Amino acid sequence: MAEEASVALMHRITNVRLPGPLPGDGDQRYAIDLDEQGRICRIKALGTEAQHEAQQETQETDANWNGDWLSPRGVDLQINGGLGLAFPELSESDLPLLEQLLELLWRDGVEAIAPTLVTCGIAPLRQALAVLRQARQHHRPGRCELLGAHLEGPFLAEARRGAHPREHLASPSLEALEERIGGFETEIALVTLAPELEGAAAVIGRLRELGISVALGHSAATAEQASSGFDQGVAMLTHAFNAMPGLHHRAPGPLGEACRRGGVALGLIADGVHVHPTMAMLLQRLAPEQTVLVSDALAPYGLADGEHRWDERVLLVETGTCRLKDGTLAGVTLPQLEGVKRLARWSDAPSAAIWSATVAPRRVIGDATGCMDALMGRPLTQLLRWHQKEGDLHWACAA
Repeated sequence: MAEEASVALMHRITNVRLPGPLPGDGDQRYAIDLDEQGRICRIKALGTEAQHEAQQETQETDANWNGDWLSPRGVDLQINGGLGLAFPELSESDLPLLEQLLELLWRDGVEAIAPTLVTCGIAPLRQALAVLRQARQHHRPGRCELLGAHLEGPFLAEARRGAHPREHLASPSLEALEERIGGFETEIALVTLAPELEGAAAVIGRLRELGISVALGHSAATAEQASSGFDQGVAMLTHAFNAMPGLHHRAPGPLGEACRRGGVALGLIADGVHVHPTMAMLLQRLAPEQTVLVSDALAPYGLADGEHRWDERVLLVETGTCRLKDGTLAGVTLPQLEGVKRLARWSDAPSAAIWSATVAPRRVIGDATGCMDALMGRPLTQLLRWHQKEGDLHWACAA
């Protein structure tokens, strides 16, 4: 109740920064007006003189944020589960635990996720989609929202399958697609596939007809093959650098082509293990408007390090990194916003790091075109306040 009262009494916050991808974006200060319900009704850029005044004095009902950033909550387009729950294994009895996970995600600063279903059998995939459909109907405030699912597979290159089980990979075809998603077309937001595979072009075309976004991932595509995929409608790279050819001076690969072309979202796991901090920082500098931070969190997210089960396999979790027993890198257990903190520390570009997890994914799903668009009409209770102390970012609820 005290939190609600503080929002009702506040009419304006001043000396606020908004995150943006480009150098200098975070320098502009703003005044933000709130209506009687504590919702943002006006965002006004302050001139140099007004910025100085904002730092010197405020009205009785104003709050001076001293240059802290205001952002939406995170949107995670690649997360595989949590609290011991793996999304591809969902059954109806898992609904209470799934709701607990969505509450944990909200506490961890995440507003919405695309629950990721890695390569699995057809029956469990369809069952998981049915359970997720049911869970969406129970959404309520204070709980992370379930977007459409992200199908990571099964149309992947075997040589780049990573931790995906070989026995459930499939050759792309309209028949194989229909077997898996028929009746669930509106429950799916994103499909990751290898566009160089025979039959992939027809699948990409069908997915785009259905309004489902397509990402390149677990792929051996050359730059030329990736370019063809982008022409066909592929709009994202799933975990850039990982499970695909890397950047090479004579073979730019999918990542080089995506950066050259622009407009292709680049999913990035910023744990410092999947991608070296220097490469993550260079990617952000090379393609700041394309970088989209994802967690790639697995079922042990929210649990202690140690040995965990993942389908029929054992998952070893140490300091937030998940590997199979043979050492294959499988994912993380770190919250999405921990990636923001790490990328900001490596790059010394906190504004861009915040933007990449809170605004950039909204552009991918068509929810917002920019930060102002994502903030207007929203109550402070649903937003985040970021401040920097001794080089590290910290966040809290904005209200």
